[in-house]
Amino acid sequence: MVNCDGIIYDKETAFLDHNNRGLRYGDALFETMRSLGGRLVFWEDHYLRLMSSMRILRMEIPMDFTMEFLETQVRRVLEANVLEDETARIRLSVYRQPGGRYLPDSREVSWIIEAESLEAPFYIAGETPYEIELFKDFYVNDDFLSTLKTNNKILQVVGSIFCSENGYANCLLLNQRKTVVEALNANLFLVEGNNLRTPPLTDGCLNGIIRKKLIGMVNKLEGYTLEERSISPFELQKADELFITNSILGIRSITRYRKAEYKSEVAKDLLGKLNALARLG
Repeated sequence: MVNCDGIIYDKETAFLDHNNRGLRYGDALFETMRSLGGRLVFWEDHYLRLMSSMRILRMEIPMDFTMEFLETQVRRVLEANVLEDETARIRLSVYRQPGGRYLPDSREVSWIIEAESLEAPFYIAGETPYEIELFKDFYVNDDFLSTLKTNNKILQVVGSIFCSENGYANCLLLNQRKTVVEALNANLFLVEGNNLRTPPLTDGCLNGIIRKKLIGMVNKLEGYTLEERSISPFELQKADELFITNSILGIRSITRYRKAEYKSEVAKDLLGKLNALARLG
Protein backbone atom coordinates (compact mmCIF):
# COMPACT_ATOMS: atom_id res chain seq x y z
CA MET A 1 0.00 0.00 0.00
CA VAL A 2 1.21 3.51 -0.84
CA ASN A 3 0.04 6.96 0.20
CA CYS A 4 -0.36 9.49 -2.63
CA ASP A 5 -1.56 12.95 -1.58
CA GLY A 6 -3.30 11.47 1.46
CA ILE A 7 -5.08 8.65 -0.40
CA ILE A 8 -4.03 5.04 0.31
CA TYR A 9 -3.71 2.96 -2.84
CA ASP A 10 -2.86 -0.66 -3.43
CA LYS A 11 0.67 -0.94 -4.86
CA GLU A 12 -0.74 -2.36 -8.08
CA THR A 13 -3.01 0.64 -8.68
CA ALA A 14 -2.04 2.82 -11.67
CA PHE A 15 -2.42 6.23 -10.03
CA LEU A 16 0.35 8.02 -12.02
CA ASP A 17 0.37 8.70 -15.76
CA HIS A 18 2.68 9.83 -18.57
CA ASN A 19 2.29 13.49 -17.58
CA ASN A 20 4.14 13.01 -14.30
CA ARG A 21 6.96 15.56 -14.19
CA GLY A 22 9.19 13.23 -12.20
CA LEU A 23 8.99 10.81 -15.14
CA ARG A 24 9.24 13.44 -17.86
CA TYR A 25 11.96 15.70 -16.49
CA GLY A 26 13.21 14.27 -13.20
CA ASP A 27 11.40 17.20 -11.55
CA ALA A 28 11.27 15.46 -8.19
CA LEU A 29 13.00 14.96 -4.85
CA PHE A 30 12.96 12.08 -2.41
CA GLU A 31 13.96 11.17 1.13
CA THR A 32 14.76 7.63 2.20
CA MET A 33 14.74 6.88 5.92
CA ARG A 34 14.27 4.23 8.57
CA SER A 35 11.21 3.73 10.71
CA LEU A 36 11.72 1.91 14.00
CA GLY A 37 8.52 0.81 15.70
CA GLY A 38 6.65 3.65 14.02
CA ARG A 39 9.29 6.30 14.86
CA LEU A 40 11.22 7.91 12.02
CA VAL A 41 14.96 7.87 12.69
CA PHE A 42 16.56 11.33 12.34
CA TRP A 43 13.24 12.62 11.04
CA GLU A 44 13.92 16.30 11.77
CA ASP A 45 17.12 16.19 9.69
CA HIS A 46 15.33 14.51 6.79
CA TYR A 47 12.47 16.97 6.96
CA LEU A 48 14.72 20.04 7.03
CA ARG A 49 16.77 18.72 4.11
CA LEU A 50 13.59 18.15 2.12
CA MET A 51 12.28 21.65 2.84
CA SER A 52 15.62 23.21 1.91
CA SER A 53 15.80 21.21 -1.32
CA MET A 54 12.24 22.16 -2.29
CA ARG A 55 13.07 25.84 -1.82
CA ILE A 56 16.24 25.52 -3.89
CA LEU A 57 14.26 23.87 -6.73
CA ARG A 58 11.56 26.56 -6.40
CA MET A 59 8.82 24.11 -5.51
CA GLU A 60 5.82 25.56 -3.72
CA ILE A 61 5.69 24.11 -0.21
CA PRO A 62 2.09 23.39 0.89
CA MET A 63 0.97 25.14 4.08
CA ASP A 64 0.17 21.79 5.72
CA PHE A 65 3.60 20.27 4.90
CA THR A 66 4.66 20.25 8.54
CA MET A 67 6.75 17.62 10.30
CA GLU A 68 3.64 16.49 12.18
CA PHE A 69 1.50 16.22 9.04
CA LEU A 70 4.03 14.15 7.09
CA GLU A 71 4.77 11.96 10.11
CA THR A 72 1.05 11.21 10.37
CA GLN A 73 0.94 10.31 6.68
CA VAL A 74 3.92 7.98 7.12
CA ARG A 75 2.16 6.30 10.03
CA ARG A 76 -0.90 5.70 7.83
CA VAL A 77 1.29 3.87 5.30
CA LEU A 78 2.94 1.82 8.03
CA GLU A 79 -0.45 0.80 9.41
CA ALA A 80 -1.76 -0.04 5.93
CA ASN A 81 1.25 -2.35 5.43
CA VAL A 82 1.11 -3.74 9.01
CA LEU A 83 4.58 -2.32 9.71
CA GLU A 84 3.79 0.10 12.54
CA ASP A 85 5.57 -2.10 15.10
CA GLU A 86 8.36 -3.26 12.78
CA THR A 87 11.51 -1.83 11.21
CA ALA A 88 10.76 -0.33 7.82
CA ARG A 89 12.31 1.56 4.93
CA ILE A 90 10.35 4.70 4.06
CA ARG A 91 10.58 6.61 0.79
CA LEU A 92 8.92 10.02 0.59
CA SER A 93 8.85 11.43 -2.96
CA VAL A 94 7.83 14.98 -3.86
CA TYR A 95 7.26 16.02 -7.46
CA ARG A 96 5.80 19.05 -9.22
CA GLN A 97 2.28 18.66 -10.52
CA PRO A 98 1.72 17.91 -14.24
CA GLY A 99 1.74 20.64 -16.85
CA GLY A 100 4.23 22.55 -18.96
CA ARG A 101 7.47 21.45 -20.46
CA TYR A 102 10.75 22.55 -18.94
CA LEU A 103 8.87 25.55 -17.56
CA PRO A 104 6.17 24.09 -15.29
CA ASP A 105 2.61 25.42 -15.46
CA SER A 106 2.46 25.21 -11.67
CA ARG A 107 4.98 25.06 -8.85
CA GLU A 108 2.55 23.12 -6.64
CA VAL A 109 3.58 19.61 -5.64
CA SER A 110 2.20 16.15 -5.07
CA TRP A 111 3.79 13.44 -2.96
CA ILE A 112 4.01 9.69 -2.46
CA ILE A 113 5.00 7.72 0.64
CA GLU A 114 6.05 4.07 0.38
CA ALA A 115 7.08 1.54 3.06
CA GLU A 116 8.76 -1.84 3.01
CA SER A 117 10.05 -4.15 5.71
CA LEU A 118 13.66 -4.17 6.93
CA GLU A 119 15.14 -7.11 8.80
CA ALA A 120 17.51 -5.52 11.34
CA PRO A 121 16.09 -3.09 13.92
CA PHE A 122 19.41 -1.21 14.11
CA TYR A 123 22.40 -0.63 11.90
CA ILE A 124 24.61 -3.72 11.74
CA ALA A 125 28.18 -4.30 10.60
CA GLY A 126 28.30 -6.29 7.39
CA GLU A 127 30.60 -9.27 7.71
CA THR A 128 30.63 -10.34 4.06
CA PRO A 129 33.29 -9.20 1.55
CA TYR A 130 32.59 -5.79 0.05
CA GLU A 131 34.83 -5.02 -2.92
CA ILE A 132 34.61 -1.76 -4.83
CA GLU A 133 36.03 -0.16 -7.97
CA LEU A 134 36.10 3.31 -9.51
CA PHE A 135 33.39 4.10 -12.06
CA LYS A 136 34.98 6.32 -14.70
CA ASP A 137 32.51 6.27 -17.59
CA PHE A 138 30.71 9.40 -16.38
CA TYR A 139 31.34 12.02 -13.71
CA VAL A 140 29.51 13.86 -10.95
CA ASN A 141 29.16 17.61 -11.43
CA ASP A 142 30.90 19.40 -8.58
CA ASP A 143 28.10 21.89 -8.08
CA PHE A 144 25.40 22.53 -5.50
CA LEU A 145 22.70 20.69 -7.46
CA SER A 146 24.59 17.41 -7.05
CA THR A 147 24.28 17.68 -3.26
CA LEU A 148 20.46 17.43 -3.46
CA LYS A 149 18.57 14.12 -3.37
CA THR A 150 16.79 14.48 -6.70
CA ASN A 151 15.33 11.81 -8.97
CA ASN A 152 18.09 12.41 -11.51
CA LYS A 153 20.04 9.21 -10.76
CA ILE A 154 20.93 7.88 -14.22
CA LEU A 155 24.64 8.00 -13.32
CA GLN A 156 23.94 5.75 -10.33
CA VAL A 157 21.81 3.41 -12.46
CA VAL A 158 24.51 2.94 -15.10
CA GLY A 159 27.15 2.59 -12.40
CA SER A 160 25.10 -0.10 -10.66
CA ILE A 161 24.85 -2.06 -13.89
CA PHE A 162 28.64 -1.79 -14.28
CA CYS A 163 29.04 -3.19 -10.74
CA SER A 164 26.68 -6.07 -11.45
CA GLU A 165 28.43 -6.96 -14.72
CA ASN A 166 31.86 -6.96 -13.08
CA GLY A 167 31.11 -8.51 -9.69
CA TYR A 168 31.65 -5.45 -7.47
CA ALA A 169 29.56 -4.63 -4.42
CA ASN A 170 29.70 -0.90 -5.16
CA CYS A 171 31.57 1.75 -7.11
CA LEU A 172 33.06 5.11 -6.22
CA LEU A 173 32.20 8.12 -8.36
CA LEU A 174 34.54 10.88 -9.49
CA ASN A 175 33.88 14.50 -10.39
CA GLN A 176 35.35 16.35 -13.38
CA ARG A 177 38.47 17.21 -11.36
CA LYS A 178 38.98 13.44 -10.88
CA THR A 179 38.61 13.53 -7.09
CA VAL A 180 36.56 10.83 -5.36
CA VAL A 181 33.09 12.08 -4.49
CA GLU A 182 30.99 9.23 -3.05
CA ALA A 183 29.74 5.70 -3.62
CA LEU A 184 26.77 4.96 -5.88
CA ASN A 185 24.34 5.04 -2.96
CA ALA A 186 26.30 6.43 -0.04
CA ASN A 187 28.80 8.95 1.26
CA LEU A 188 32.46 7.93 1.63
CA PHE A 189 34.82 8.15 4.61
CA LEU A 190 38.55 7.40 4.54
CA VAL A 191 40.42 6.45 7.74
CA GLU A 192 44.14 6.79 8.46
CA GLY A 193 44.87 5.87 12.06
CA ASN A 194 42.30 7.82 14.07
CA ASN A 195 41.99 10.51 11.42
CA LEU A 196 38.87 10.50 9.24
CA ARG A 197 38.30 12.33 6.00
CA THR A 198 35.23 12.77 3.83
CA PRO A 199 34.82 14.76 0.59
CA PRO A 200 33.36 18.27 1.06
CA LEU A 201 29.99 19.22 -0.40
CA THR A 202 31.85 21.50 -2.84
CA ASP A 203 33.16 18.34 -4.55
CA GLY A 204 29.56 17.43 -5.44
CA CYS A 205 28.75 14.71 -2.89
CA LEU A 206 25.24 14.19 -1.57
CA ASN A 207 24.43 16.14 1.58
CA GLY A 208 23.76 12.86 3.40
CA ILE A 209 22.01 12.67 6.76
CA ILE A 210 24.31 9.97 8.22
CA ARG A 211 27.30 11.89 6.86
CA LYS A 212 26.09 14.96 8.76
CA LYS A 213 25.45 12.95 11.93
CA LEU A 214 28.88 11.30 11.83
CA ILE A 215 30.67 14.62 11.29
CA GLY A 216 28.90 16.10 14.29
CA MET A 217 29.47 13.00 16.42
CA VAL A 218 33.16 12.51 15.58
CA ASN A 219 33.96 16.16 16.20
CA LYS A 220 32.79 15.67 19.80
CA LEU A 221 34.76 12.47 20.41
CA GLU A 222 38.18 12.37 21.97
CA GLY A 223 40.79 10.42 20.06
CA TYR A 224 39.39 11.09 16.57
CA THR A 225 39.83 13.94 14.14
CA LEU A 226 37.70 14.55 11.05
CA GLU A 227 38.37 16.70 8.03
CA GLU A 228 36.21 17.57 5.03
CA ARG A 229 38.77 17.52 2.25
CA SER A 230 39.02 16.14 -1.28
CA ILE A 231 40.20 12.55 -1.72
CA SER A 232 42.44 11.55 -4.61
CA PRO A 233 42.03 8.07 -6.14
CA PHE A 234 45.71 7.47 -5.31
CA GLU A 235 44.96 7.89 -1.59
CA LEU A 236 42.41 5.07 -1.51
CA GLN A 237 44.99 2.28 -1.47
CA LYS A 238 46.99 3.97 1.31
CA ALA A 239 44.04 4.11 3.73
CA ASP A 240 43.64 1.89 6.79
CA GLU A 241 39.87 1.81 6.34
CA LEU A 242 37.23 2.91 3.87
CA PHE A 243 33.57 2.93 4.76
CA ILE A 244 30.35 4.28 3.29
CA THR A 245 27.24 5.66 4.96
CA ASN A 246 23.56 6.15 4.23
CA SER A 247 20.29 6.24 6.14
CA ILE A 248 19.38 2.60 5.52
CA LEU A 249 22.65 0.71 6.00
CA GLY A 250 24.20 3.14 8.50
CA ILE A 251 27.91 2.34 8.13
CA ARG A 252 29.28 -0.31 5.76
CA SER A 253 32.99 -1.13 5.72
CA ILE A 254 34.72 -1.66 2.38
CA THR A 255 36.93 -4.74 2.51
CA ARG A 256 38.85 -4.46 -0.76
CA TYR A 257 39.76 -2.01 -3.52
CA ARG A 258 42.09 -3.39 -6.18
CA LYS A 259 45.15 -4.73 -4.30
CA ALA A 260 44.31 -3.00 -1.01
CA GLU A 261 42.48 -4.75 1.82
CA TYR A 262 41.05 -2.80 4.74
CA LYS A 263 40.37 -3.12 8.44
CA SER A 264 37.07 -2.10 10.06
CA GLU A 265 37.84 -1.25 13.71
CA VAL A 266 37.00 2.47 13.49
CA ALA A 267 33.84 1.80 11.47
CA LYS A 268 32.61 -0.72 14.06
CA ASP A 269 33.34 1.67 16.93
CA LEU A 270 31.42 4.47 15.22
CA LEU A 271 28.59 2.12 14.29
CA GLY A 272 27.84 1.44 17.95
CA LYS A 273 27.81 5.16 18.68
CA LEU A 274 25.58 5.82 15.66
CA ASN A 275 23.07 3.22 16.86
CA ALA A 276 22.98 4.92 20.26
CA LEU A 277 22.34 8.25 18.53
CA ALA A 278 19.62 6.71 16.33
CA ARG A 279 17.75 5.47 19.40
CA LEU A 280 17.50 9.06 20.58
CA GLY A 281 17.10 10.87 17.26
